[in-house]
Amino acid sequence: MFIGGLAAVYLLPGPDMLLVLQTGSQQGHTRALATAAGLAVARGLHVALAALGLATLFATAPWTFDVVRYAGGAYLAWIGLQLLRSPDAKANIDAANVGMFDDGHRRAWRRGLLTNLLNPKSLLFCSVLLPQFVSPGEGPVLLQFTLLGGLLVGIGLLFDAGYATLGAALQRWFAGSPLRTRLQRWTFGSLMIAFALRLAA
Repeated sequence: MFIGGLAAVYLLPGPDMLLVLQTGSQQGHTRALATAAGLAVARGLHVALAALGLATLFATAPWTFDVVRYAGGAYLAWIGLQLLRSPDAKANIDAANVGMFDDGHRRAWRRGLLTNLLNPKSLLFCSVLLPQFVSPGEGPVLLQFTLLGGLLVGIGLLFDAGYATLGAALQRWFAGSPLRTRLQRWTFGSLMIAFALRLAA
C-alpha cells in the first residue's frame, strides 16, 4: 500500500515532474538526471526534517509555512519567466556529451534541489504519510522511519529518471522545428508559473 500510494503521487503532474521533463527536452538526459538527483536530495532533507518534527512548526507558527510557500512560489515563477524570456535557441542535443560536473549540470541539480526544498507541502506530505506506516511494535521507530523515507526518495528518483528519459526522447522532436521549440518554451514556462500561483495561493 505504501509503495502504491507513492507511485500514485509521483504520477500526478507537479512542478518536480515538469522541471525534469523541461530539462530533459531542452538540455538533454544527463542534465535532467542531475535535476532528478537534486530533487532526491531535497526529498531526503524533507524526510529528515519530518523525523525531527519540524512540520509542527508550521502548525504552531503558520507564518513560517507562508514564508517558505511564498519563497517557493517566487522561485517557480522565476523559472517560468526565464523560460518565457529565453530566446528560441536550438535544444542542446549535445548536452549528454558534456562532463557530469560542468556548470550546466550543477545548475540543473540546484534547480531540482530548490524546487522541491522550497515547497513546504513536500515536508507536510512526508510528515503525514510516513507516520501512518510506522508501528512501534514492529521494531525501532527511527529505523522504520528511515527505511520508509529511503523508499520515498528511491521511488521518486526512479520516476524522475523515467521522466528524464521521456524528456530526452522528446528533445530531437522539439529541436526539429522552431515552432515546436517555441511552443515547448511557452508551454513549460506557462505551466511553471501556474504551479507557482497555485503554491502561493
